[in-house]
This record gives sequence, structure tokens and C-alpha cells, in this order.
Amino acid sequence: MAEIVLEHITKRFPDGSLAVNDFNLDINDGEFVILVGPSGCGKSTTLNMIAGLEDITSGELRIGGQVVNNKSPKDRDIAMVFQSYALYPHMTVRENMGFALKLAKTPPNVINEKVDEAARILDLNQFLDRRPANLSGGQRQRVAMGRAIVRDPAAFLMDEPLSNLDAKLRVQTRTEVSRLQRRLGTTMVYVTHDQVEALTLGDRVAVMRTGVLQQVASPKELYDRPVNLFVAGFIGSPAMNFMAGTLEDGMLRTSLGDFRLSDRLRREVESSGSGREVIVGLRPENFEDVALVSADNRPHGLTFRASIDVLESLGSDVFVYFTRELGRGVNVAELEELARDSGRVDSGTGETVVARLDAATRISEGQDAELWVDTRAMHIFDPASGRNLSLASDGDDRAASVGTASGQADAVQPQTADPDAATATDIRAVPGQAGQAGEAT
Repeated sequence: MAEIVLEHITKRFPDGSLAVNDFNLDINDGEFVILVGPSGCGKSTTLNMIAGLEDITSGELRIGGQVVNNKSPKDRDIAMVFQSYALYPHMTVRENMGFALKLAKTPPNVINEKVDEAARILDLNQFLDRRPANLSGGQRQRVAMGRAIVRDPAAFLMDEPLSNLDAKLRVQTRTEVSRLQRRLGTTMVYVTHDQVEALTLGDRVAVMRTGVLQQVASPKELYDRPVNLFVAGFIGSPAMNFMAGTLEDGMLRTSLGDFRLSDRLRREVESSGSGREVIVGLRPENFEDVALVSADNRPHGLTFRASIDVLESLGSDVFVYFTRELGRGVNVAELEELARDSGRVDSGTGETVVARLDAATRISEGQDAELWVDTRAMHIFDPASGRNLSLASDGDDRAASVGTASGQADAVQPQTADPDAATATDIRAVPGQAGQAGEAT
């Protein structure tokens, strides 16, 4: 086992393109770290530099306390598992798993002992005499992992090892990888573009964008406290909803409704230099059918009406989709990149908002429905820098409160409004608001 330290690592290709820029990361001994990001963000290039398959332009890489910038891959005491399995088709499973040890002239009895132990860990004993062509995709991937395990390396490097598997097998193998890492206790660096894999596997997750490290944190912290717009939009499935917000007379006006900000959060927004325009982020699970919200929770959110375009029932949850005007200032680079990566296409008429509702909801497709959103879980971003301004208000017990346009916090009855209009909302202002913006619940 070994600690891996990357200090100011930069990779620039001969044509001048910058793949990785000033990357800094300390990976502890025995830690499971995930590198995640959209295609072309530099995550595989970073992994290849750790493996020695790519030269480092500048910076220092240390494995187990030793600088390895100029060491060949075979001298770094690492084992790599590739997306394509890279198994020899003419060899049996046993021969594939023990081939690296055979090249190192390890005694045959030691090879057999190590292969048998790895096969037992990966449940491959009954397949040792088969060839790769007679194995399923998941079994081939386990053979590739077994070939790495027998070497007993200081660190495992995995480059999207589950990408070639179907959805059901991917979930099963993902569980096996997690169990394997905990059992071996070996340092592991794992690259994936699938943020669900990243959140379920890693001790810590490093999010990358255009060669730059955006945030490194535990899965829960990434989800609850994203430092910027890109991380907020990339982490979470379905993705966070974004819409424009305007600060006027102490009120934040959005296409869902108006609510009052705490003094601390209002000062943070005003001092950010973004002017009156901000981007508001709300996760799908922050929404609910108002009929299912308890009387105790209603004061902590906003009630509005929306015309349901699409409804998807998954048994345990119901996803509903409706449209709201995106607003000015929201088409920033981070959101455009997130849209490209997810395959979303701009409709030109507005932004599709997705809400995750309880399965008990009676809402139907095409209905003009009454929904509720928990404003305590709201995130506010600076459109210019993408910085999450709501993190500065943590610890403030009155970060946001629902209010009327006049700024009053008196209880009012809901009013019918056009759900397709940018400012059309049905707001139920209620007293006793006390929520923390920026905290996802």
C-alpha cells in the first residue's frame, strides 16, 4: 500500500493543447479515490500519468514517498485495470491471471497459490480452466481485476472498468469492486464518467472540468455543498434544476415565486459583484406534491402551480417534468457544458424542470398541478464565476423565507396564475420561515 501525491501536475501535449492544468491531490494510504468528470476533462490522462503511460510536463508525482516522474510503469509498483479487459484470448483464466508473475520469473508454486487466492476472493474458482471467449462480460472484468490482485501492488488504477457492462451487471460488479477494495485495503484510484458510480464507490471524489480540479470531497459533501455551478449540476441524478433569480428590495424573484433572503446571504450576493442577477439551483428531490406535505413542513417552502408535461412512474418514485423560463444570464459556459454532456437540447422556449415526488401522488400528466419546493435546500450561484454563494450563509438559521412581493410574511391564500409565464407563480407565504439556504436535505 502507498500514498499517492500529485503536486502541481500539468500535462501539455506537443500540439500545445492543455489536458491537465496544475492538478493537486493527496491520496492517503488505503484510500479509494474517484476521478470523475465529462468526456475530455482530463481524468484518464491524470490516471495515465500516475501509471507512467503519459509523461508529466511539469509538477511532481510521488508514490509511497518516492518521486516517480521518470520511472517506467513497471518500476512504480502499481497495477492497472483497463476498460477493454485486455485478456489474452488463447490463455485460460489461470494463465491470464498469473501471466505477469510468470514474466517476473516467480516460482510456479507461488503463482498457483496467488492465483488460487485471487480466484477465491473474486469467486472465479470454477472458471480457472476456461478461456475468455467462454466468459460473460462481468466474469472477464473480474479476471482482469484478478490479474492485478495477484501482483499485490502498492496501488490499483482502474480506467472506467465497468463501461462495457450492461446496466444490471454494472451494478453487481460495482458492488464487488467496493467489497474488494475494503477487503484488500489497497490504495485505489478509479476513473469514471458516471457520477452514480463515483458517489457509491469512493471515499472521496475528485470532480474535473477542462483539465482543472473543481472540488475534492466525500460524496455527501459534494452533493450537499457543491462549491460551484459545475459541480452542482454534474453531481446528482437527475441533475439539479437551474433558473434565473433577481434580487429586488431584499426579495429573490424566480420563475417559481418570490422569497426573502437572510441579511447574511443578501450581503454575500450583493458583495459578489454579480449585480442583481443570480442563478438558483434546486434538486429534484426538493420538490413534492403539496397534498403530501405535512402542515409542519409547509412553512419551510414555497407553493406554486405548474402544468405537467411528462410524468414517469418508477414504482418507488414519480418524476414529473414541467417548463419554466430559464431567464437572462443563465446560459453560462458551465451550464452549456453540462447540457452537452447529458445530451440535453435547448428547446428555445424554456428550461425543463424535473421534480421527484412521492409515489403516493395523485398528479397526472397534463394536469395543472400544485407543487411545493423546500427553499431551505436552495443553492444560489454567481453567474460570472459560478461560485456557490449560499455556502457563505451556512450557520445562519434564517437564510431564506417565503414572502409576498411587498416583503410581508403574512399567510395568504394561493392565487391562480399562469404557470407558463416567467413570473407566474402561486405563492403561499407563511410565517415562521427559518431555513438554511445551501443545505440539501
